[in-house]
Amino acid sequence: MKNSSPYRWIYMTLLLSMSINLVNCGSGGKDLPILNRQIEKDGELVYKTIPSFSFINQDSQLVRPETFSNKAYVADFFFTSCPTICPKLAQQMLKIHDHFEAEPGLALLSHTIDPKRDSVAKLAHYASNLGVSSERWHFVTGEKSELYDIADDYFNIVIENADVPEGLDHSGRLVLVDQEKHIRAFCNGTNPDEVDQFIVKIEQLLAEEKKVD
Repeated sequence: MKNSSPYRWIYMTLLLSMSINLVNCGSGGKDLPILNRQIEKDGELVYKTIPSFSFINQDSQLVRPETFSNKAYVADFFFTSCPTICPKLAQQMLKIHDHFEAEPGLALLSHTIDPKRDSVAKLAHYASNLGVSSERWHFVTGEKSELYDIADDYFNIVIENADVPEGLDHSGRLVLVDQEKHIRAFCNGTNPDEVDQFIVKIEQLLAEEKKVD
């Protein structure tokens, strides 16, 4: 597992602040910018993508990048017993789910950060209480190290912290990923006003991808 020190939280927050400033200064075009950093591959600069993953959802189905073939998706991190920000996140994700109910080009992906307690059955119960199905919204579990490692790739911060309720601390970012597995936007998922702006960006991305198709 990657370093889970609280200092990483500060470091990641500074990096995200720098990314936001760069986007605000350089996103004058019509399309949403790609927010992933660039790396060199075969002598060319290319944008990083969300790495390959394999998790299990609330219906015991395997969820991989291929699950989102020809789809954009919104990702977040949560756990079912979270007493603080997770209920707010769930309501805002549900708002996105309902807003795009008739849109086949968008899915939602919620990763538990508490796989020890969040069994498949518990995730299924959680999804049922929200009134959603895995056709549109996947609640996934898997190896703890893999869940924590991939959080970094989604601009989310997940750490174990004995000083907070349930011993788990995490950021509440919602992240928009396009069909090519690039991050195109993110927001504070506990702030309804930011989520409303995020919905506009999702609409913008979907329109962009339909033009390409």
